[in-house]
Amino acid sequence: MNAVLDHLAIELPSWAFGNSGTRFKVFGTPGTARTVQEKIADAAMVHRVTGLAPTVALHIPWDTVDDYAALSAYAQDHGVTLGTVNSNTFQDDDYKFGSLTHTDKAVRQKAIDHHLHCIEVMNQTGSRDLKVWLADGTNYPGQGDIRGRQDRLADSLAAIYQHIGPNQRMVLEYKFFEPAMYMTDVPDWGTSYAHVTALGERAMVCLDTGHHAPGTNIEFIVAQLLRLGRLGSFDFNSRFYADDDLIVGAADPFQLFRIMFEVIRGGGLDPKSGVALMLDQCHNVEAKIPGQIRSVLNVLEMTARALLVDTDALTAAQEASDVLGANAILMDAFYTDVRPQLAQWRSERGLPADPMTAFAESGYQETINADRVGGTQSSWGA
Repeated sequence: MNAVLDHLAIELPSWAFGNSGTRFKVFGTPGTARTVQEKIADAAMVHRVTGLAPTVALHIPWDTVDDYAALSAYAQDHGVTLGTVNSNTFQDDDYKFGSLTHTDKAVRQKAIDHHLHCIEVMNQTGSRDLKVWLADGTNYPGQGDIRGRQDRLADSLAAIYQHIGPNQRMVLEYKFFEPAMYMTDVPDWGTSYAHVTALGERAMVCLDTGHHAPGTNIEFIVAQLLRLGRLGSFDFNSRFYADDDLIVGAADPFQLFRIMFEVIRGGGLDPKSGVALMLDQCHNVEAKIPGQIRSVLNVLEMTARALLVDTDALTAAQEASDVLGANAILMDAFYTDVRPQLAQWRSERGLPADPMTAFAESGYQETINADRVGGTQSSWGA
């Protein structure tokens, strides 16, 4: 188990350290980061107490700076590096009726150019992945030509993909619905898979665990994409009803366990697999840094439990059609309390045995509460 956990890495999103909320209110909190540098410093604190979050994802234009080399150096000085670059084509008036799928060629080109700018950011930061999520879609039957939108999307993605470097990847995220309520242009893993397969071997699917219809068997999708060699990355969060963006494992820890079991089964934790684990969450009412710490620990714990599954016994039970025996093997691993073992694992590596307590006692939150007075707190769009 320890050999696998030693290589476990969970990327943090810069936007998790800014203010967020619902459609009705964005809440401010003391000490919230005002700049991308402060977001990185907060992310570095999570890594300092967990040892599991060595990279920070950027969102462009939210995290735009004049000097990305200097930003990379700043991150390294804090013990982390810059990771995935996320594009944004959903907060500009020109994209009201679509971006990469828009009927207006000029709007499509504007969206393409934004992605090319993101690739240039990647070139300067050394980032591997460009993550594309689109709000494109329609609200009413007949509003748009479904097939025509798919054709335009394919052409736009191809125009972006040709600029992806030999050591870079494009990962295409999908979402069942919202903000488009009748039809989203990339609503499911199959649509994402169809597009990335047409692009080439450096195009992959990004799976957001909250972007599915109720009752969807997400671990099946994980297994299928790993089997097909197209699972590029995860956006980990948790949902009760829709795209809730809650702490991963909050709604259904057993689901997270099942997902991680399939990741392990499919070789997704092999250092050479290329599968990136990232959080994508909004901390609306809970403290942001502890929220990220809790999320990282939830992934760690469910991964550790999944590693306890006796796979030889499970295979034997499956081949014997021993339904209850096979299920019991999974449940025995899931119900095992691995927290004492993980505390020892952390201590042996010079990390706090209890990261949540270590952060609370560090005084970091009190320090940033006092220091970060004035200016504009980061939020959606900044």
